Amino acid sequence: MKMQELIPAMEAVLFSSGDPISLDRLTQIFEETPEKIEKAAASISERLCGSGIEIIRLENTYQLSTRGEYADYIKKAFDIRRRTPLSPASLEVLAVVAYNQPVTKAFIEQVRGVDCSGVVSTLVEKGLIEERGRLELPGKPLLYGTTKNFLRCFGISDLSELPPLPKSEPEINDVGEQLTLGNTE
Repeated sequence: MKMQELIPAMEAVLFSSGDPISLDRLTQIFEETPEKIEKAAASISERLCGSGIEIIRLENTYQLSTRGEYADYIKKAFDIRRRTPLSPASLEVLAVVAYNQPVTKAFIEQVRGVDCSGVVSTLVEKGLIEERGRLELPGKPLLYGTTKNFLRCFGISDLSELPPLPKSEPEINDVGEQLTLGNTE
């Protein structure tokens, strides 16, 4: 297929889907190489520059999306009520899941030191985290990981774009001496 045919056909497929479509699926649909699909996506992105929509890449998927700067107009047009922002507890749980996934609820609670059942349920309802299977331990606890919706909401294409965790610095006592863990006999 020629590029001049592929680009509008790919736009039409992405527009009609509404959901992200994987690179593998796009190669199957158009019977083209991944490189040619990626080149077409780059061309679509260039074509849409200055318009109200954009093509976004989320991990190995592509999706047509409205540009963030027009969110207020979209909310007015559809009378969308502003959702309540995420609580500090929700953001903490999201960070634990994003940086350590897949994780169990018990792991999240161990890191945070408090019960996280309600927060985990809320984040699942909001589509920011999802069940990723079960751990092969007694009781078979659920494993959680982030979703494509998490990536979309935070404006990143994959988890490698998360900022690095800060390096922990050794604690200093009142006299200015560095504290060490364990016995110092």
